[in-house]
Amino acid sequence: MTEAGTGRRGSAAPDDAASDGTPPGGPADGGRTPGGARDGASGGAGGAGSAPRRRRGGWKAAFVTLLILGVLGAVAWVLLGSRLLVVRHVEVAGTRLATPDRVAAAAGIRLGMPMVRLDAGEVRARVEGLREVESARIERRWPATVRIVVRERVPVAVLGRGGRYLRLDRYGVTVADGAARPGGLPGLVVASPGPSDPATLAALRVLTGLPERLRSRLVDVAATGPNEVTLHLSGGPTVVWGGVERTGEKVRLLEALRRTAAGRSARAIDVSSPEVVTTR
Repeated sequence: MTEAGTGRRGSAAPDDAASDGTPPGGPADGGRTPGGARDGASGGAGGAGSAPRRRRGGWKAAFVTLLILGVLGAVAWVLLGSRLLVVRHVEVAGTRLATPDRVAAAAGIRLGMPMVRLDAGEVRARVEGLREVESARIERRWPATVRIVVRERVPVAVLGRGGRYLRLDRYGVTVADGAARPGGLPGLVVASPGPSDPATLAALRVLTGLPERLRSRLVDVAATGPNEVTLHLSGGPTVVWGGVERTGEKVRLLEALRRTAAGRSARAIDVSSPEVVTTR
C-alpha cells in the first residue's frame, strides 16, 4: 500500500504541468516567446508613429519660415515704406564762410525721404562743390536727422582783381571775394592766379611754409615762376627767395643775417642759393 501511494504521488507532477498549459522547461521558453511578441509589437508601433512626427516637423519648419519672412517684411517696411525712419532734420556744423542754409541747399537732401535711401557719397560731393568747403562728412543720426560736418578752406592770401579782392587758400582756390581788402592776409602778386598755375602754387607754398614770426611781417609774396618767388617784408627788406626747396635753411640764414648791421641796412637779401647769400 505504501509503495503504491508513493508511485501515484510521483506521477502526479507531469499531469499537473500538462493541465495548466505550461510546456516542459516552461519558464525559460515562455520568457522568450512573450518578449519576442512585445518586440514585434513595439517595432510596428514605432513605424506607425514616425509619419505623424514627420508631419509635425514639416509644419514647424513652415511656421518658422513664415515667421522669418514676416519679420523681414516688417523691417523692410519700417526702413523703406513707413514714415517712422525718414529725414526730418538736416543739421550743418563747421561753417564760418558759408552759411548753414547755403550748405543745406547744396546738399539737396529731401525731407521725408527714407533714411536708408540717403546716398551719403552724392551728398558729400555736392557739398564739396561749394568753393568755401574743402571736405565734408555726412552722418546719419537715427531716427530722423542728417548731420553735415564741413571743413572749410582757410584763406592764406588776398589777390586784387577788377576792383575786388579774392581770398585764396593754400591750393590757389578762391574761397571768398569782396569789395574791401580783408585785413590780416598778405597780398599775392602773380600773372595768372589759380590752382593750376605753377607760380601761384609756388608762392603759396613758400608763404605757408614760413614760421609765424616771418609771416606776420609779410606784406605780399610775388612770383613770376615756380623758382622765382620774392617776399616783401614790412619795414624791409625785399627777400629774393627762389624756389620752394630748402625753406628751413633759408629762414635760418635770413634771420641770422638780419641780426647783423649789414643785414639790417640791406634793402634786398638774396637767399635763393643758400650757399651764396648776397645783399644790396
